[in-house]
Amino acid sequence: MNHIDLTDKRILVTGGIGFIGANLIIELLKTVHPVHILTIDSRTDYYDVRIKDYRLEEIEKEAEKHPESSFEFVLGDISDTDLIKRIFREFKPQIVVNLAAQAGVRYSIENPDSYIKSNIIGFYNILEACRHSYDDDQAGVEHLVYASSSSVYGSNKKVPYSTDDMVDNPVSLYAATKKSDELMAHAYSKLYNIPSTGLRFFTVYGPAGRPDMAYFGFTDKLVKGEKIQIFNFGNCMRDFTYIDDIVKGTKLVMQGAPEKKNGDDGLPIPPFAVYNIGNNHPENLLEFVDILQQELIHSGVLPENYDFESHKELVPMQPGDVPVTFADSTPLERDFGFTPNTCLQDGLRIFAEWYRSFYYPQKPN
Repeated sequence: MNHIDLTDKRILVTGGIGFIGANLIIELLKTVHPVHILTIDSRTDYYDVRIKDYRLEEIEKEAEKHPESSFEFVLGDISDTDLIKRIFREFKPQIVVNLAAQAGVRYSIENPDSYIKSNIIGFYNILEACRHSYDDDQAGVEHLVYASSSSVYGSNKKVPYSTDDMVDNPVSLYAATKKSDELMAHAYSKLYNIPSTGLRFFTVYGPAGRPDMAYFGFTDKLVKGEKIQIFNFGNCMRDFTYIDDIVKGTKLVMQGAPEKKNGDDGLPIPPFAVYNIGNNHPENLLEFVDILQQELIHSGVLPENYDFESHKELVPMQPGDVPVTFADSTPLERDFGFTPNTCLQDGLRIFAEWYRSFYYPQKPN
């Protein structure tokens, strides 16, 4: 593994006002001095853009504290080939973290075009730009890190999910695009010796997260007095991973690029790796919802006498969903000495407190 010191590096983070991207940028600004970050994000209305604007404001507040560093936001889409070429030509990133993607399993059934545009064409543009960053004997990109997903495991019955498992049976278009990203990255690593690492994220949650995720959607419905639907009659297991753990893991991986070396045939062995980032402790969805409602009451989002039982409904599995996600994070611990470990109650408490302050800023604690 090739160690990379992030100090004074030019880092391109795509999807930088998304959930993971924004938190990663804030962490880099806080801990790496100096650092130079450019992010591109299309600010789509897939979910409430006020949350994206909030994240951007938080990044800019942190950037103001570190005048030795730099931060630039570009409003644009990674599927815009000319824009990506211009960013690479002018900014010359040394580290690229591709987090821009159309996310969500169920939405891929309703709006498949956006997944092909962002997850396939957009990622292809990033790979091509990384390839040409070496033109004319330039130093080029030292490490490409990109978001994959636990969804690639599909309905794999072997648990915990290992990166050694075959993942050739996706059950959603979203999962198929993420597996495609891994395959394209492998091909580019082999052909052009680009060090690349894919990260399979497992059900990321936390403050200012994505409103399409279950914990956020449940909260919205409970606040409105609506019923929440718990799929697979409550028999789903999810490996919930707190956002701070995702950021710590991603930052560590950025600093450890797969080593460039040649095989016996004199050709490059692909400098390519894939890791799971998950909590390695799946939670039953019913237990998860019980903890969530406790924390919503504790934070004052819901009243103490809230009749939770009358607001939940057990329903069958949704198309594209899987009954269990469970990460084998042994390789991440082996190579980087890190395993996500934030307990669910702590993470949901922080989310609930953020939710109250964001949506009900005048509400007393």
